[in-house]
Amino acid sequence: MSLEFITQYYIPIVMAACLVAGYVMKKSLDFIPNKYIPLILAILGAVLGCIADRGVAMESIVYGAITGLASTGLHQGFTRSIEGESKNEKIDGGKQDGQL
Repeated sequence: MSLEFITQYYIPIVMAACLVAGYVMKKSLDFIPNKYIPLILAILGAVLGCIADRGVAMESIVYGAITGLASTGLHQGFTRSIEGESKNEKIDGGKQDGQL
């Protein structure tokens, strides 16, 4: 499986910047409601996409916005997987596969 499409459609530096910005908004900026964070990251991603491509083009705006939204999904998936692991540890007392 080739992962070439990631660098073709998603801009890794924009995704990293949006991940950091989203984390800061979620944890530190309480005056921003959680429901607006994906919108803010889409706009931020569109702007950063234009900066990364060194020009304003529809393709840069769309790819940047998609990358900003993808960073929201990446954060949610990572958070859910971490929370799921900690819940499983609490349920079976930290033992794997139900072993005593």
